[in-house]
Amino acid sequence: MRFFPTLLAPLAFALSGCAATQTTAPTTAAAPAQAAAVSSADPRATAAGEAILAQGGSAVDAAIAVMLALTVVEPQSSGIGGGGFMVRADGKTLALTTYDGRETAPAAATPTRFLDASGKVLGRDTRVFSGLSVGVPGNVALAAKAHAAHGKLPWAKLFEPAIALAEDGFVMNRRLLESLKGNIGRADKAASAKAVFFGPDGEPLPVGATVKVPELAATFRRLAAEGPEAIYGSKAAAALAEHVAAATPQDGKMTAADVTAYTAKERAPVCAKYRVYRICGMGPPSSGGIAVVQMLGQLERFDLAALGPNSPTFWHLFIESQRLAYADRELYAGDADFIAVPVAGLVDPAYIASRSALIDPAARRAKAEAGVPPGAPLARGDGPEEPENGTTHFSVVDSAGSAVSYTSTIEGAFGSGLHFGGFYLNNELTDFTLTPEEGGKPVANRVEGGKRPRSSMAPTIVFDASGKPVLVIGAAGGPTIPVTVARAIIGVLDFKLGAQDALALPFAMSFGDSLLLEEGSALAAMQGDLAALGHASVRLAPAPIKANALGRRADGSWEVATEPRLVSVVTP
Repeated sequence: MRFFPTLLAPLAFALSGCAATQTTAPTTAAAPAQAAAVSSADPRATAAGEAILAQGGSAVDAAIAVMLALTVVEPQSSGIGGGGFMVRADGKTLALTTYDGRETAPAAATPTRFLDASGKVLGRDTRVFSGLSVGVPGNVALAAKAHAAHGKLPWAKLFEPAIALAEDGFVMNRRLLESLKGNIGRADKAASAKAVFFGPDGEPLPVGATVKVPELAATFRRLAAEGPEAIYGSKAAAALAEHVAAATPQDGKMTAADVTAYTAKERAPVCAKYRVYRICGMGPPSSGGIAVVQMLGQLERFDLAALGPNSPTFWHLFIESQRLAYADRELYAGDADFIAVPVAGLVDPAYIASRSALIDPAARRAKAEAGVPPGAPLARGDGPEEPENGTTHFSVVDSAGSAVSYTSTIEGAFGSGLHFGGFYLNNELTDFTLTPEEGGKPVANRVEGGKRPRSSMAPTIVFDASGKPVLVIGAAGGPTIPVTVARAIIGVLDFKLGAQDALALPFAMSFGDSLLLEEGSALAAMQGDLAALGHASVRLAPAPIKANALGRRADGSWEVATEPRLVSVVTP
């Protein structure tokens, strides 16, 4: 991964007041079990989804209600100003559908969008905290498309919990407060946002304060009444585009036509067998589904159950598998509407076996390079990219057994800092590589007009041998997402842990030549063992992760698993 050298610093605070507060390994508590269930990053958003299910809503209905509620109570991570990916499994037919609500670049955007006149990369403030970074939001379009196909309750009904939260107010918790404090200059960049989250003294509102967002409530009411036209209709589109264009210092500016032309798309899922299970996730423009499948497939020849989570060898193998999968990600993944992405080749069992053969149980590979999967295009470069941050995930299962795994984001904490209609606008375009070519070779994830930036999001559903969902999972944390998801899947399938205990497993991830181990966890004591295997450059730090999952119990009920590293900061 060719991230900037400062990657590990922002990752330590990547989830804005959650993982950064964790200094010891998380502990788990007994998780509830139920027939229909919701897991999200905030209990108020979970309650919104549960309320919709209680009224007879489908899993898609409830997931949309959660997404809207998180726009209110978790504004730093996601919302209608951003985009997302949804994976749905039908409870009766077991049919799988995936939806792409990723943001798009303006049609006039060029490959040199983030370069100055001399060809140098623009300063971070210019490229991130401006209209340059804002893509056309896709979450509302995704929600509308999924609801049209799978919704049971009226569209307007799904907005009621979020309207109540925005209009009546919600209580400031420690996580949001810490995120506001850690992002001064971004969270309060817009006067309208500052008026909501900050007091007259210019300081963030304290824990326990009631936060009301009347402008957002009004936006929700328009969306409830008018449907997606309240964002993508000509009048609304012109207002949004004008707001973004006014803050765009160079390159192609967003236009009303960019917004009205936006469409959420149904995509082909990425599925592969792992032991007796079937792992299904999101395909391009997300790299997450491919990376999760590759990591698991490369480890299938090893007896992970026998090694167990307390084995340095297991963690070594997992880290090596990460390195190989991410090398492929950097070279080949991107928006398949613009570039050839060899998805079938990347998940081909023979290719994955050849990659697995590169993993030495006794030593770290000196350099992890991309392979050449079947159908691989030639002459591609790997360009530098902005560190990804933030994001949120939620999982829903309804009483009919249909399951939804939905990851939503505005990219960094509070996105671009631009605030419109009561919500923050994304900075997703910084997920493109910053330079269009490397060593004279075109970069797959370069900026192009109308293109969707590559993502790491990995909403995933795991099916057992009978075809029934057993795990509905996803995560936040930028580039850590596929690793977080794969680690939990191994916990459930190989180590036979419950979903909650799987989320509590320690975290380890390779960033280039450096290895991050979660401080305060069992991995800290394995540092010497891992060094002996060749992992010499190690940093102990809080785990910059946030996962949510639903795990099916033997009796058919669902265990609600939430990120244990968040427990102390999400409760008001």
